[in-house]
Amino acid sequence: MTGLRFVAALLVFLYHTSQFVTPVPPNLPATPFADPDWQAGYAKVLAGGGFVGVSFFFILSGFVLTWSTRPGDSGWSFLRRRLLKIYPTHIVTWAIAMILFAAAFTPVSTWLPNLLLLHPFFPDALMSISVNPPSWSLGCELLFYLLFPLLIHPIRRIADSRLWAWAGATVLGGFAVVLTTLYVIPDTPKGPFIPELSMQQFWFGYFFPPARVFEFVLGMLLARIVIAGLWPRIGVLSATGMATGGYSLSLSLPTAYAFSFATMVPLGILICAAAVADREGRRTLLASRPMQWLGDVSFGFYMAQGIVLYHGRALFGDNQQYGTGVAIAVILAFLVANVIAGWLLFVTVERPVMRRWGRRKSPPPAAVPPPAPTPATGSEVGSPALRD
Repeated sequence: MTGLRFVAALLVFLYHTSQFVTPVPPNLPATPFADPDWQAGYAKVLAGGGFVGVSFFFILSGFVLTWSTRPGDSGWSFLRRRLLKIYPTHIVTWAIAMILFAAAFTPVSTWLPNLLLLHPFFPDALMSISVNPPSWSLGCELLFYLLFPLLIHPIRRIADSRLWAWAGATVLGGFAVVLTTLYVIPDTPKGPFIPELSMQQFWFGYFFPPARVFEFVLGMLLARIVIAGLWPRIGVLSATGMATGGYSLSLSLPTAYAFSFATMVPLGILICAAAVADREGRRTLLASRPMQWLGDVSFGFYMAQGIVLYHGRALFGDNQQYGTGVAIAVILAFLVANVIAGWLLFVTVERPVMRRWGRRKSPPPAAVPPPAPTPATGSEVGSPALRD
C-alpha cells in the first residue's frame, strides 16, 4: 500500500511533464520535447496520469482512515492528527512557492484562502490552482477529514449484506458528477487547459471538493467490505491489469469521465487487493524496501513537484525544449530532483511533526483486560502497513 502511493504520485509528476500549458504564468509548456510527434505521443499516453493519480489518493484516503480508525477515537483527536499530517508540509511549500515565483503573479486576495486550503472551493482558476498548484487536492482532503467523523458511524452500521449495494450507489454518485459537469455547468467559454471543457466545467468536475467526496466514501465502503471478509480473491497482479485497462479506457473517453468515474472501480480493486496482500504478509515488489522508502516520501514528492517542475524548468531557458534524448534526460533529472525534494520535506517537516505531535494518545488502562482479537473481528484494521 505504501509503495502504491509513490506510483500514484509518479503518475501525477509525469503528467505534469507532458503539459503543453502550465498553470503558472506565463503558462509556457512544461514538456521538454521539441519534436512534435514526441510531444503528442508522450502527452497522449499520460493524458490521464494526473487524474488517475489524484483519484487513487482520494479513494485510498477513505480506505486507510476507515481501516485504521479505532472505536472511541474522538473526532478532535482524529482531526488534529490529520491536520498535522498535511498543514506543515503545505505551509512550507506555500512559502517556498511564494518566494520563488508565486508572489510575482498571484493576486493578494488568493494568498490567505490558499494558505487555509480553501482555494479549490472557488471556481476562479486564479484562486483554485493558485500559489503551489498541487495543493488544491489538500483542500479536498481537508473536507474529507471534516466529514470523516460524521460518516464513519453510519457506515459502520451498514449491514454486511448491503455494503456492495452502497458501494455501487457511490459509483453512481460519481457518474452523477459527470452528468452535472457536462449538462448543467455552463460549457462556454472554453478553457486553455482542456479545450473541450469550460474552466467552470473543469473546476466543478475536477477541483470542487464536494464533487470528489464520492471517491473518498467509496474507499470507506471498500475498507468495510475487506474487513467483513467479503472481498473476492483477486491478486495484486490481476488488479494491476484491471487498473491499467481502466486507465487505457479512460484515455478514449471524454475528459469529464476520465477525471475519476472511469477509473473508480479498477482503482478500488487495486487498493483492496494490495490491502489483502499486506494483511496476509505476501511479499510483492511494492513491499520492497526501495518502494517503501519512496512511498514514505511520496507526500513530499507530490507537494514539491509544482515548485521543482514549474520553477525549475523556467530556470533553464524559459522552458526550453530539446531533442528526444536530451528531453528524456531532462525529465529523469527533474524526477531525481523531485525525489530529493520530497525526501527533504519528509525528514525535516513531515516526520518530525508527526513524531512529536501526531501520535495517538494511549487510552487509560482498562479495568478488565479485553478479549484477545481474532481475524473475524476485523482487528487487522490497526495494521501499521496501512496507517495513513
